[in-house]
Amino acid sequence: MSQISAEAYQKVLAGVTGDPRMAEDNVSAPAATAKLSKLLLGIGVVGLLVTLVGGFMLGAQHAMASYLVAVGAVFAMTLGATVLVMSFHLVNAGWCATVRRQFENLMSLAPVTLLMFVPLIVLELFITKGAIWEWLIPGIAEEDPIIAIKTPFLNPAFFTIRFFVYLAILGFLTVRLRGMSIEQDRTGDRFLSARARFMSAWGLPLTALLIAFAGFDYFMSLQPQFFSTMWGIYIFAGGAVSCMGVMVSTFCVLRHAGRLKGLVTDEHFHDLGKLLFAFTCFWAYIGFSQYFLIWYANIPEETFWMLERTTGVWKGTAIFLSVGHFIVPFFFLLPRAIKRNPKLVAIGGAWIIFMHVIDYVWLIRPILHHGDHVPTPMSWWLDIAAIVGVFGIFFGLFVARVGSSPLTPLQDPKLPESMSHKNYV
Repeated sequence: MSQISAEAYQKVLAGVTGDPRMAEDNVSAPAATAKLSKLLLGIGVVGLLVTLVGGFMLGAQHAMASYLVAVGAVFAMTLGATVLVMSFHLVNAGWCATVRRQFENLMSLAPVTLLMFVPLIVLELFITKGAIWEWLIPGIAEEDPIIAIKTPFLNPAFFTIRFFVYLAILGFLTVRLRGMSIEQDRTGDRFLSARARFMSAWGLPLTALLIAFAGFDYFMSLQPQFFSTMWGIYIFAGGAVSCMGVMVSTFCVLRHAGRLKGLVTDEHFHDLGKLLFAFTCFWAYIGFSQYFLIWYANIPEETFWMLERTTGVWKGTAIFLSVGHFIVPFFFLLPRAIKRNPKLVAIGGAWIIFMHVIDYVWLIRPILHHGDHVPTPMSWWLDIAAIVGVFGIFFGLFVARVGSSPLTPLQDPKLPESMSHKNYV
């Protein structure tokens, strides 16, 4: 599209802007969006306050781990959206033009979710010192040779520096990519699409490295003796499938509210459903591959981590995760008719989001079984409060972001292709 003349491009835009489907009441958020955002933010604040109280009642370690579960889950969602937005640009995908704005809105919260780690980092560096990130326990490197070897990477100064590097990268990429999309709404500059594609070309591999190293820092280093070469891709797989869960649920709600009629059709839901199904299978493939390699190699530094999560009190969770995160959504999303039905595919998306949270519970919560603190079923209210608090804040901000701009790009060069999109398989 960037190679056609300005006159030809203006004719394309005239055809798009004159289309009845691009009417303002169809591409703007419902009036209730602001109220819903405030309600979710209020619920989130209450949840976080309950989490804070629970920290004094049940211990800081439990509250911090519960908070990390929720923050990790939403952080992964935004990382998945970031990768998908850049992938759409990089392959010059036309079908997704009308749905890309909501991916951009979710992506734009990546720096915000990263900032949610700040309370944990500050507490661990200056007060609790190793309550959740074991390598921060004073003097532990002198007692554990594996941690000692990793000290050049796992040390407070470098840990802090990496956080600011991640924040700078995510902040620049997400703000700039969404900013160019919003600017194109205003100016109609077709070359902004080419600039977004160029940024995605170098931004995508950089983001892949960021996902891997952030995954090492905030999740794998909870038990620093453990290591996995598949950790980064596992974090991405969970983030990508949960991102798709958020997207299909969002578009179902918007369609129910009478928005995006004719712009996000059953054809688009079909493709979104296919991506949801594909990433469900991808998450299962990566998860099983990681388990299989650890089982086959039988290295103590790897097997202890998996044994803690597949035996004893966490065995049931591991089975539930396998069934609920793969087998159930696999058969539910397999039929073509399900993927083309907005309500049904949204149910599948909501279930995936729930299972994504269970995944992070399974990854993080077992660290509380070390030492004297062994959580009991009566203490799960703290975990629920933390999840409600973080998710309330997160979705409150997301809903506010949805209402802050048009629901779809207004002058994207690929809009005609997306508006006439049809699946043949």
